[in-house]
Amino acid sequence: MANKDEVSRRQFLNYTLTGVGGFMAAGMLLPMVRFAIDPVLKEGAGQDMVAVVEESKLTQEPQRFTFKVKQKDGWYESEVTQAAWVFKDKNGEILALSPICKHLGCTVDWATNPAYPNQFFCPCHAGRYTKDGTNVKGTPPLAPLDVYKKEVKDGKLYLGQAMPQ
Repeated sequence: MANKDEVSRRQFLNYTLTGVGGFMAAGMLLPMVRFAIDPVLKEGAGQDMVAVVEESKLTQEPQRFTFKVKQKDGWYESEVTQAAWVFKDKNGEILALSPICKHLGCTVDWATNPAYPNQFFCPCHAGRYTKDGTNVKGTPPLAPLDVYKKEVKDGKLYLGQAMPQ
């Protein structure tokens, strides 16, 4: 008669096949999971500074400049066109603002609404920003426009990533 603690041949075979099947499944699934998750885990390459305009062309009136940046999304690399409102303030400091409204992501323009001639205006929901990018209280945007990292080298203005103010 078999002891109560002994494993029968049928149980042994079940345990063995389950273990081998589990190792085989893990061997097939782990590379697929890693392939799917790897781009998320990689540290994003910081956006390089891009030459946008010569510093001598900047005035105290905001001007819109477009520039292209290389973007990597997972495995897909592309070149994306971005824009910035760039001007010099009263102290001669350069300010580069993102044209993306903080309310719903529409594009803001400078002085396009005759009622507010010296403000950025978002036509989607009548959002307004002062010249320095600060959102006007009582209008839809709840945050100021983003500001680009900037650097002047050899008489040219270089812009990097847009950061919240």
